[in-house]
Amino acid sequence: MTPTRKTLAVLTAGTLLAGCGADIENDDNTTEAVTVKRCGEDVEYTTPQRAVVYEGGSADKMFALGLTDHVHGYVMPPANPPVEDSPWASEYEKVEFLSDDLLNRELVVDAEADFVVAGWNSGFSDQRGITPEILDGLGIQSFMHTESCFNYPGFPERVDPFDGLYADLERLGQIFGVEDRADELVEEMQARVEAVQEQLPEADQLRVFLYDSGTDQPFTAGNQVPPNDIIRFAGGENIFADLDERWVQVGWESVVAADPEVIVILDYGDQPADEKIEFLKTSSVTSELPAVVEDNFFVLDYNEGISSPRNIDGLEKFAGYLRDLQDS
Repeated sequence: MTPTRKTLAVLTAGTLLAGCGADIENDDNTTEAVTVKRCGEDVEYTTPQRAVVYEGGSADKMFALGLTDHVHGYVMPPANPPVEDSPWASEYEKVEFLSDDLLNRELVVDAEADFVVAGWNSGFSDQRGITPEILDGLGIQSFMHTESCFNYPGFPERVDPFDGLYADLERLGQIFGVEDRADELVEEMQARVEAVQEQLPEADQLRVFLYDSGTDQPFTAGNQVPPNDIIRFAGGENIFADLDERWVQVGWESVVAADPEVIVILDYGDQPADEKIEFLKTSSVTSELPAVVEDNFFVLDYNEGISSPRNIDGLEKFAGYLRDLQDS
């Protein structure tokens, strides 16, 4: 059955709820359809039974909602840290590892998937020939992280990154009939964010640079990805918060001009944080930045930086780091 147009959004949960199961309200064999948002598009879904998920953020959202039995397998490219490090490591063991390559149509078809979870330009790609529209034509349902819908062609959707996380959990909850579980997760996450806000020091915001990768020119976080919310909710100021972008390439001159006091290093599985820190300390361009001179580096796990239930873990850790820094 080819899905008709619809939209989805759901939130995912924190480490405290890791591995917690959910009762699926819909019968596994139900053919009843529900309309949910997929970015800015209304799509009709029936309950999936063989989901393929791309990267840790997609898998963790499903696991946090107690949907492991509906996940056939996962695709985990080298950038993602080992799944053994996930709060849902035991859930990964219950499903099939499909590939350590990029998501592709052949893999999805061979897996006999009836549902694919990924982000736009982070899994789904026009260039690689795997898009929601193409999968619709194959009768395979799909879901995109709301955070990635900012530049989705034809049906864009713009929300703050944490709101996108909440929307994903809620929308996935609708698709799988676990709305109560999704609501609980979102409420818990929102309460954890509020708790961080209540502990913010009265000191001035520290200027923060998110260093993703790149030596000739750095990649960093604009205001459309989770690290921007992590930084601002923790009481810092993302020096590129005025860029209406997701992950974006900038010039080192603009980094130097912003004079960052703290540098957040995104720790990839295949690009370790210590190598990036060593580059910043030895480069003539960055070695005199206040953050580098003071050794103010915070390492953010890859799965805490992409849209994931672990965003809230990253926020709590970074907020604690900033509090300690400002108290010292």
